[in-house]
Amino acid sequence: MTHLRILITGSNSGFGLLTGLTLARQGHHVIATMRDLDKGAALAATAEAEKLPIEMRTLDVCDPASVEAALADAATIDVLINNAGFEVQGGLEMVDDELMQKQLDTNVIGPLRTIRAVMPAWRRRQSGVIVNVSSTVGIVATPYGGAYSASKFALEGMSEALYMEAKPDNIRVHLIEPGRFATTNFGSNIVRPDGWVGSELENRQIAFRKALSNLDGKAPPDPQSVADAIVNAAINPAAPFRNLVGDDAVMLASAYKAAPTYEDFEAGIRERLDWHI
Repeated sequence: MTHLRILITGSNSGFGLLTGLTLARQGHHVIATMRDLDKGAALAATAEAEKLPIEMRTLDVCDPASVEAALADAATIDVLINNAGFEVQGGLEMVDDELMQKQLDTNVIGPLRTIRAVMPAWRRRQSGVIVNVSSTVGIVATPYGGAYSASKFALEGMSEALYMEAKPDNIRVHLIEPGRFATTNFGSNIVRPDGWVGSELENRQIAFRKALSNLDGKAPPDPQSVADAIVNAAINPAAPFRNLVGDDAVMLASAYKAAPTYEDFEAGIRERLDWHI
């Protein structure tokens, strides 16, 4: 196997940490990036204990100078995995401009900055792989997550355009679209607008989440399956552009695409979830 140099954003926890460890255990040189290297202590300890080829770098996707510094050696990097992100959760009418701008800066402009940083060198080299970690809500939005969905819809659109723009230069682009998964610390990074906790809209959101979690009666699957999908996209030239991960992701996306109209989809989801608030 050819060993690659792979940079991952948001590597201190969740899918990013699992992906970094999986790739490094396969012998790939992983450049694990995060805003605060102190938060990467667990990853660093595992890398040292197992003698894994993991290099730690500071990278804040919201800081152009930080992105430029972390990716100054773009010509030596084979794969870029855009995993960093967070979720704004709350009724859309409660999300103010500042919070929405923060959501889009991290989840949309952040990946755009890293993509801009690698593309010139990769075009000259005529090779490279970009894996953007999206979500099922980048295909079909869920209530009380409109800001997050907007960011993932935007990431999906950018990825589709980049796929066609980059293909002539032998640069692959992939999307990973997870559904719900067992805890990955992502929930601890959820930001909620002022006035959300205890509101009527939050009560409706809680009812929706409960209905959704009871959809198949199964516990959320192991997040390692998402890491495995990211790894496959990174190293397998035959990997598909889109990869839905999780039974719920496949179900929701299929129902959305099959419905004659959005009204039909919305009514069907309410009926299937028995959620009639």
